[in-house]
Amino acid sequence: MEMLNSFVGTVNGIVWGPAMLVLILGVGLFLMIGLKLMPILKLGTGFKLLYAGRTGTGKDSDGEISPFQALMTAMSATVGTGNIAGVATAVFLGGPGALFWMWCTALVGMATKYAEAVLAVNYREVDENGNHVGGPMYYIKNGLGSKWAWLGTLFAIFGAFAAFGIGNTVQANSVADVLQANFGVNKWVTGAAIAILVGAVLIGGIKRIGHVAGALVPFMVVAYLLAGLVSLALNVDAIPHALGLVFTHAFSPVAAQGGFAGAAVWAAIRFGVARGVFSNEAGLGSAPIAHAAAQTKDPVRQGLVAMLGTFIDTIIVCSITGLVIISTGLWSSGESGAALTSAAFVHSLPGIGHYVVSFALAIFAFTTIIGWSFYGERCVEFLFGIKAILPYRALWIIAIPIGAASQLDFIWLVADTLNAMMALPNLIALVLLSPVVFGLTKKYFAGDK
Repeated sequence: MEMLNSFVGTVNGIVWGPAMLVLILGVGLFLMIGLKLMPILKLGTGFKLLYAGRTGTGKDSDGEISPFQALMTAMSATVGTGNIAGVATAVFLGGPGALFWMWCTALVGMATKYAEAVLAVNYREVDENGNHVGGPMYYIKNGLGSKWAWLGTLFAIFGAFAAFGIGNTVQANSVADVLQANFGVNKWVTGAAIAILVGAVLIGGIKRIGHVAGALVPFMVVAYLLAGLVSLALNVDAIPHALGLVFTHAFSPVAAQGGFAGAAVWAAIRFGVARGVFSNEAGLGSAPIAHAAAQTKDPVRQGLVAMLGTFIDTIIVCSITGLVIISTGLWSSGESGAALTSAAFVHSLPGIGHYVVSFALAIFAFTTIIGWSFYGERCVEFLFGIKAILPYRALWIIAIPIGAASQLDFIWLVADTLNAMMALPNLIALVLLSPVVFGLTKKYFAGDK
């Protein structure tokens, strides 16, 4: 096990090296400039379209789920343990400055997520079951042609395997860990319970996933934000100092203090970007798989809705977690992951803080597991056809209790590595197909005027 851990750690250091961070931020910045800052300037338009797209009926009737449900399905996969354990891990390893680099990743990531959804809808197909299917593997195949087909296959392979780390075992493990720590619940019991609930949802396919996500995601995000805002209100005097630490240590090293080992600026950038991508998934190519099923005929409209996922996930939800941790001063306590977030909420909300984190983590992880199951299914369908879906679902459910009882550090390491492996084909495709995104956007807004 030690040898395997060392090998994965070496690979992780390579794929998450300077080149990958430059590629993720660079592609996002390139798209943001090419779109003339449109994702930021049209943020309000995105929210209006989200509200208008709650039903997905009328002339925009292609697809299986409404634009609202498509975003909620995508967010069900992104708003997960990354928002609780991932932010805490970034701050623990990179210091308060890591939160600043998470924000930067999200701002340029809005353009990335917009482009992904535009291409997903523009190049989607209808499968043998009559369902709309899309995502990087399809826009690579249909947009770049046969000579790039290998890149789409590569993405589907990485996506099918990455799903078990990013969207399954990591989620189950984090829930099992926090429930055992706070309430003494056996990890196998937690894993079995999650597996049963997930299995019940997956039987209904994307339509049931969309309905469950549409109901749970708004509720859980609002509830978590309210708890976080109450916590910050109780520590309001510490917020200016916390923000000062975030901006100061984004550009200067942070010395060792308390249980914190100290971190260079590179650590803040590295872990801020890595955990930011892990949380909002901009550039990974996962979210466009959900948006391809939206009931819409206009790629740009869905892109404007899709980019909201990155904004809500990181700029709002992750910021709440990070500021609660930093404002309480517990970021230097030596705790990490979900345990650090839990300790911060308990410090601000004694008696109920651990209940808030445990409940939020359980719901976040559950929705992430059902969202990522859909992503994995679409990847294996692209590779082997619809006959592969049921076997994949069976393996997915079996993996949940196994992941719940596994070692957290190794699972995080594998998931982090697979994140980068999955992003590479997608980022290359986004750059090559950027003229299509820019052209469709220009045409849409010219007509709007």
